[in-house]
Amino acid sequence: MTPLRIVFAGTPDFAALSLAALLASRHQVVAVLTQPDRPAGRGRTLTPSDVKVLAEQHQLPVLQPTTLRDADIGAQLASFDADVMVVVAYGLLIPQAILDLPRHGCINVHGSLLPRWRGAAPVHRAIAAGDDESGVTIMQMEAGLDTGPMLHKVATPITASDTGGSLYQRIAELGAAALVTVLDDLAQFQVGAEVQPEQGVSYAHKLGKQEAELDWQQDAEQLARTVRAFNPWPVAQVPFGDQRLRVWQAHAGPGSGAPGTLLSVSPDSLEVACGQGSLHITEAQLPGKKAQPVKDLLSGRAHLLRPGQLLADGFGSAS
Repeated sequence: MTPLRIVFAGTPDFAALSLAALLASRHQVVAVLTQPDRPAGRGRTLTPSDVKVLAEQHQLPVLQPTTLRDADIGAQLASFDADVMVVVAYGLLIPQAILDLPRHGCINVHGSLLPRWRGAAPVHRAIAAGDDESGVTIMQMEAGLDTGPMLHKVATPITASDTGGSLYQRIAELGAAALVTVLDDLAQFQVGAEVQPEQGVSYAHKLGKQEAELDWQQDAEQLARTVRAFNPWPVAQVPFGDQRLRVWQAHAGPGSGAPGTLLSVSPDSLEVACGQGSLHITEAQLPGKKAQPVKDLLSGRAHLLRPGQLLADGFGSAS
């Protein structure tokens, strides 16, 4: 197949891996769409997206509109005479007029085995839900949210040690490779496109900090999955006086007691009673400190952590 002219739309590191794969392929990226620079860090300095940084390193035209509904941006995109637009974690809705511009339409790299998880956070929701596997779907885009025909799927198991971060990285790499596979024979993949079934659809809501506090009424297995899914962001938390103890690593156990009660304290873990079973916290982070194994976290602070305490009321003073 003749090399394709591609407009690429994406924003975070997940998308940058797909852009890097395209730049290393035989296809030609003619322009890049990405979100406007955002304030970041303690200084709230305007910071470009990972995709913009990579695009500028390769001297590619970069467009950063706040909407794709303006006629001007449509005209600019049409001027690139693209064969296909590739969309990966872009962050803006693509109107039908833009979907119709490229000769072969728009295709999307989506981080789940559709239709299991549509929406913004499929990788993390899959871990939290206890799914056995996840993966990537290359999809022909249409106006609905992640509803288009599926061109290609690649699966990967979700292991007991996977975190949101590790699975996100693995699926980003799988997606980048799968994208090039599809583009190398796009016409054939489009002929074999599979309409998504109506059964099995779930919506992966965007992660929010308000979800981070652990609910001790839930069973320990669910809380352990939540800890893994929320690592490295937004990071599971429990009360610590008037602040929060951030929980980075934990596993479920068979203990019992009033939910939220600190059952035992050891160099290996803090065991907390849950609605069913107990959660063993093995790595945590005190306010203003780095994440540490429990034995290091306890050093000089053992008085703050006593069996019988109710974590829903906090540990007391963190001084």
